[in-house]
Amino acid sequence: MSLLIIRHGETPLNVTRVLQPADTPLSANGQAQAEALALALKSVGLAAILSSDLPRALQTAQAIGRACGLPVLTTALLHERNFGDLRGRAYDTLDHDPLTAEGAAPGGESQVEFRQRCAAAWALLRQHQTAAGGPLAVVTHGLVIREWLWRGPLLLPDGMAPPEHLANTSLTLASAAPPHRVSKLNNTDHLDDRSAVDSKSLSGG
Repeated sequence: MSLLIIRHGETPLNVTRVLQPADTPLSANGQAQAEALALALKSVGLAAILSSDLPRALQTAQAIGRACGLPVLTTALLHERNFGDLRGRAYDTLDHDPLTAEGAAPGGESQVEFRQRCAAAWALLRQHQTAAGGPLAVVTHGLVIREWLWRGPLLLPDGMAPPEHLANTSLTLASAAPPHRVSKLNNTDHLDDRSAVDSKSLSGG
């Protein structure tokens, strides 16, 4: 059995490098990316889909659900890190890097709070995977996936480092059983030139 860890599709604010309000939806290109991923996953025998309920992740998961004939289960534990009052601000105009800051922005989450939530999300994910009894697709956000890659529980092969940029609708494949070894990382083979990932877009936030 396997875990399919997926970042949501592109949004207009990813491309313009703006920290995103919670209600940010997919762009037209992001929807095309989600449909392409869904088509690629149609034949893998998914047993269940678990997703963040923020629109950009949920719309990505719903595309997969339609292709695979599965309902989408949601949890707020899979949300992107909450940047509070910084949401809606252009990342490149800020005087610090909120994506790596330990402290919380006003109304947002500290790094410690975010890490604790990511750990709780993983525990819930494991419960769903056990109940599903087969491959589980998990649709979430860039910083959540980065946290799992940098601090565990996802285990990269020797010599492989976590990517600096996680692409929209990228797929990371890992074994369902501990130590959750990664066999495919940040993969976008499902995308063609028309829906290709913008490498300058914001990867998180």
